[in-house]
Amino acid sequence: MNIRNIAIIAHVDHGKTTLVDKIIHATQVFRDNQETGELIMDNNDLERERGITILAKNISVNYKGVKINVIDTPGHADFGGEVERVLKMADGVLLLVDAFEGPMPQTRFVLQKALNLGLHPIVVINKVDKPNCRPDEVHDAVFELFFQLDATEDQLNFPTLYGSSKQGWFNTSLTPTDNINAVLDMILEKVPAPKVNEGTLQMQITSLDYSSFLGRIAIGRVSRGVVAEGQNIQLCKLDGSMVRGKVKELYTFEGMGKKRVTEVSAGDICAVVGIEGFQIGETIADFEQPEALPVIAIDEPTMNMQFSINNSPFFGREGKFVTSRNLRDRLMKELEKNLALRVQDTDDADKFLVYGRGILHLSVLIETMRREGYELTVGQPQVITKEINGQKCEPYEVLVVDVPSDFSGKVIDLVTQRKGEMLIMESKGEMQHLEFDVPSRGLIGLRSQMLTATAGEAVMAHRFSEYKPWKGVIPGRNNGVLIAKQAGSSTGYSLDKLQDRGSFFIDPGEEVYAGMIVAEHIKPGDLNVNVVEGKKLTNMRASGSDAATNIAPKIQMSLEECMEYIQQDECIECTPQSIRLRKILLDENDRVKYAKAMKTS
Repeated sequence: MNIRNIAIIAHVDHGKTTLVDKIIHATQVFRDNQETGELIMDNNDLERERGITILAKNISVNYKGVKINVIDTPGHADFGGEVERVLKMADGVLLLVDAFEGPMPQTRFVLQKALNLGLHPIVVINKVDKPNCRPDEVHDAVFELFFQLDATEDQLNFPTLYGSSKQGWFNTSLTPTDNINAVLDMILEKVPAPKVNEGTLQMQITSLDYSSFLGRIAIGRVSRGVVAEGQNIQLCKLDGSMVRGKVKELYTFEGMGKKRVTEVSAGDICAVVGIEGFQIGETIADFEQPEALPVIAIDEPTMNMQFSINNSPFFGREGKFVTSRNLRDRLMKELEKNLALRVQDTDDADKFLVYGRGILHLSVLIETMRREGYELTVGQPQVITKEINGQKCEPYEVLVVDVPSDFSGKVIDLVTQRKGEMLIMESKGEMQHLEFDVPSRGLIGLRSQMLTATAGEAVMAHRFSEYKPWKGVIPGRNNGVLIAKQAGSSTGYSLDKLQDRGSFFIDPGEEVYAGMIVAEHIKPGDLNVNVVEGKKLTNMRASGSDAATNIAPKIQMSLEECMEYIQQDECIECTPQSIRLRKILLDENDRVKYAKAMKTS
C-alpha cells in the first residue's frame, strides 16, 4: 500500500510545526507563487499568539508516489489528551529533539505513549545550527531514554537524522545539505505501510471536525475493511450499545484540505459525514457484524477549578453569553472534543467544577470562551486528591530546571520552600541542570517567582509522575492585596497617594467596584483603600491640575499569571475585554464575618 501514517512528537518549542512547514513546501502542496507565511498548521488565533500547538491536526502530502499522512501534535503535557487520541492513527513517529536541550520531560511523556502502541520511531536532532549544541551527547541521551521506557529491540535500533528546520536541511550526518528530502526518504524506508487486518469494517473515531454546511464530521483511520459512500453502518457506543447510521459523504485528506471520494480502504485516514451523536473513541463498524475497537485510554485530570456566572457589578456589560445555561452548554460542547476535560455539576446551578490537566489546559479553555463572547468567574485552581490505602495522596510532578550556575542556589531554595526534593544536579556547559520531585500544588505560582529570582534566565518544564502522600501546607503568596472600598473611576490623585502601599493593577481613570483587587500590598494582609477620591477644589488651584503626579504603570498579568496569583477567597472575572481580580465576597462586612466564622470553626 502506498500510504504512510506518521505523527510528529516533541517537547514544546523544539520545532515540530516548522518542520511540518518545510515538508509542506518540499512536497509542493502550494503553488510556487502562493503566499503561505510561517507556522502554516497553527491556524488558531491562540496558537499563533502563544507560538504553541494546542490542537492536533493532520495533512497529507505526496512524495515519490506515496501518500504520507502527517499528524502535528502539541508538545505540552497539558494537552496530552490530544496526543493520546491521535497516536492511534499513526504507524510511526518522528521524534524531534533540540540539539542543545536534549530530551525534555514532555518528550518522555509523549514518547512513552508512542512506544507502548508499538510505533516505529525516527529520531530527528533539530537546531544543530545553534551555538553550544551537543548533538552526539543528545543522541546518547535519547538512546538512554528509549532504554528506560522499555523500548523493544527493534525500536532501540532507531535511525537518526541531524539538521535544522529553520534553515531547511536534514541529513544522516552533520554535513548540511540544501533540502529536507532525507526526512521524507527515511519515512518511506523505516515507517511500515499500514497493517491491514482481514475482516469487516472497523474505524475508530479519533478526532472531530465541524462544518456549518455538513454538521459534525468524524475523523479516524480505517483499521479494517472498506468504508463507502451510502453504506449502512453501526456505531459502537462507549457504553456498549449500537446505533444504526449511514455514511452520507466521505473525504480523504489531500494537502491542507479534504477531497471527496466514494470509498476508503483500510490504512488510510478519512472524514465521514452523516453520522449523528458520535463521540471520540467510538467505532464505526459493519452493519451486519459490528465489532468495537478498544476504547482510547486517557490519563486522568490532575486539577480542578470552579467556573461560575459573572456576578460582579459589571455583569453583562461586555459579553453576549452571561447566563448559567449558556455556560453549561458551552462546557458540554467542549467535552465532545477535549478528552482530558471533565465537568461536574455542583449544588449551586450557577457553578460548575471543571477538571483539567493543568493551568495551561484550563486557561486555554477560558481564553477561548472569552473570545467567543462569554462572561464567567473562575476560582483558584485546586489539585485533585485521592485516598490510597487509607492515606490522603496528591499528584506529584518531576520538575526540570535549566539555569545559569550563578542562580542555581536561588532555584533550589524556591523549590524546597514548596516541599520539593532534589533528584539530580549536573552541569551542562555553563548551565546547571536540576531535577526535583515536587507536589503539583507547589508549582502553582512558582514560574513567575522563579523568573524574577533568576532574571528571566530559568527554563522550566514539568510532567506528572504519580500520586504520593499529602505533604502538608505549602506557603502561598507572601503579600496581601489592596481592595477597592467603593465603586467609581480611579483617580490619579488617589493612586499617587497610595503608591507607597503597593503595586497597582489599574491605571487612573479605570472603573472599579467595591471588593475589586486593585493592587498588591507591600506587606502580608489585605487593606481596603479608596482609589476614587478626587482632589478637593481650593482657592489656590483648580481640582483638575494633577499633571505633576508620577504614577508607575500598572502591572499587566496574563490569565495564567492571574490563576497562579489568586488565593482561596479570591476569583477572576473574565469578560471579552477585561480580566479583573476580585474577592469572592465583595462586601467588606461579609468578609470580616466570614473570617471570624473561620477562626471559631
